[in-house]
Parts: sequence; structure tokens; C-alpha cells
Amino acid sequence: MLPRHVKDDVEPIHLLGFNIARKPKWLQFVLLSGAIFVLYVGYGYMQELIFKLPGMKPFGWTLTLIQFLIYSSCGYAECLVWHNTRRMIPWRIYGVIAFFTVATMGLSNASVGYLNYPTQVIFKCCKLIPVLIGGILIQGKRYGWIDISAAILMSLGIIMFTLADNKVSPNFDSRGYIMISGALLADAVIGNIQEKNMKKYGGSSNEVVLYSYGIGSAFIFSYVILSGEIFTAIPFFFENAWKTFGYALIFSFLGYLGVNVVLTHIKVFGALVAVTVTTLRKALTIILSFLLFSKPFTIEYVYAGSVVMLAIYLNLYSKNKTSWDNMIRRLVARAMGYHDVSVARKDPMLV
Repeated sequence: MLPRHVKDDVEPIHLLGFNIARKPKWLQFVLLSGAIFVLYVGYGYMQELIFKLPGMKPFGWTLTLIQFLIYSSCGYAECLVWHNTRRMIPWRIYGVIAFFTVATMGLSNASVGYLNYPTQVIFKCCKLIPVLIGGILIQGKRYGWIDISAAILMSLGIIMFTLADNKVSPNFDSRGYIMISGALLADAVIGNIQEKNMKKYGGSSNEVVLYSYGIGSAFIFSYVILSGEIFTAIPFFFENAWKTFGYALIFSFLGYLGVNVVLTHIKVFGALVAVTVTTLRKALTIILSFLLFSKPFTIEYVYAGSVVMLAIYLNLYSKNKTSWDNMIRRLVARAMGYHDVSVARKDPMLV
């Protein structure tokens, strides 16, 4: 009997220009998560480096404008390359996504000028809490006691980190905490809205980047004009052209690639799994920040970070409870001498 030609209906999953849709699910997870780590560690380094420039502190929104313009330009170029210029998600949805994207990135960038950088990063690890709340309110999801316990532990860890920062930081500024709290809430809303509408309308990650950051650029441009920030920022940026525009360019390209990978991760594995991966990445960023940039340190940072890491692993256990329980049973059985133990694997992706 002759083989039938079946139409290839596998939806492409692009990672830095390569289609990984036909790779095993576990390998897709490893590749996407690895890319998030590499790109965002570089992104975090460049972000802190930019705000080490004397006089850069008030110009977080101008940096965000440059970032949004580069993101939207790259998004348009990618849509042309992949012949994917058709808009799938309605304009009104993009208006909402753009607003929360501006709030997330603008407030996050601005907060770096007022916060100890590791504090800014560890604060964003607490996004699991509003993600859970957003998942319940926006998508009607239900979460178990393990997820809720993880969120409570993350909250405890962030409180401990903030108290430690207040103790050792000579420039403790409450404005930074207000900004990063706003960014945190907006960021949690974005993940749920993106996941819901990318699945509902079939929009690609490139499309989401193009329209959300394009509209967001207009929002930010209006703000920096009305606030007058742009008029003092332009002379400063041109006076230090390499260290402002140059760093901003590298920072933005790393961030753009990272955003695409995160959006793809959200579409394939869901918002909560993506949050867990990015939270682990932030832990590495904190360690590198202390190693690469001089700043005050106290052992209380380690205690607070350990509480957050415990929450992360608790959350990972929640998402892989069946497979992890099976693995633990096999290990315990072998340790006790029961070698003929077979446990069915429900999920081939052990992450």
C-alpha cells in the first residue's frame, strides 16, 4: 500500500530563527529556557551598567523609548522575513497590552536609578503572586495549596530582602519600591493577557512584539514630551553618545531577542512555567550583580534569597508533581532494595 501524504499542520515554534517545533517537548523546554538565561543575564548586566553612568538616573523613560523603538523595528523586520504581516489580534487588545508593557518596562527601567539592582531583580521574582491572581481573575484558573504556599514564601523572601537593603544601603529611596511594585503588577497582567489572546486568536510572538511595542512607543513619546524629560535627556545622551546610545543598543537587542523567546515560552508552556524559568534566571543575575559591581552586602541577602529559591522549587514541584513523585518513589524503592519497581510516566517532559 502506497504511503499517504499527510499535510504538515505542525505549528512552527521559532527560536532565534530556527524552527524547533519537531523537537521533543523536553528539548524545546531546555532550548527556550537556556536562551532566556543567556539573553537576559546579558540584558541585566547592560541595564545596570547604563545606570552606573553619572547623571543617568532621571532618564529611565527616555531609555525605555529607545528600547521600544528598537523592539518595534525589529518586530516589523522579522514579520517581513517570515512573511507574517497579517494582524491576528484586535487593536483594542493591543492597546491594553501596550499600556501594561509600557508600565512594566518603563517603571522597571526608572526604578534602577533608585534601587540597589539586586533588590530590583529579587522584587520582580515576586511576580508569581500577581500571576496567580491574574490567572484566576483573567483566565478563571484554579491553583492548589502548593502554588499558594510558594507565593507566600516569595512574599516573605522579598520582605526580608527589602529589610536587608534598608539596613545596608546608604541611598534607600522609597520611590524605587513604588515604581518596581507598579512594574510587577503590570508584568503579571501582561503574561495572562498574552497567553489568553495568543491562544484565542493564533497571534505569533513577532506580531505581539511589533504591535504592542509600536503602540507603546507612541505612549512613551507622548509622556516624555509632556513631562519635559526628553529635552534634558537629548543633550545628555549626545554628550555621552557611546555609553548611552551604544549601551542602549546592545541592551535593547538582547532584550528584544529575550522578549521573543519568553513570548514563545508562554505560548508553548504557559505563563506560570515561563515565570518560574525567568525567576531562576533572576537568581543568577543577582549573584553576578554582586560579583561584577561593587555594592554593600549582608548575609541577610542570602537568607532572603534562600527563601525565594525554596518558593521557586516548591512551584516547580507543583507544576511537575506527578513526574517528581514517581521519580522520588523509584529512588526510595531502590534505596530500600526494591529493584523491580515500575512507575508509569505521565509526562515525558521532566522539567
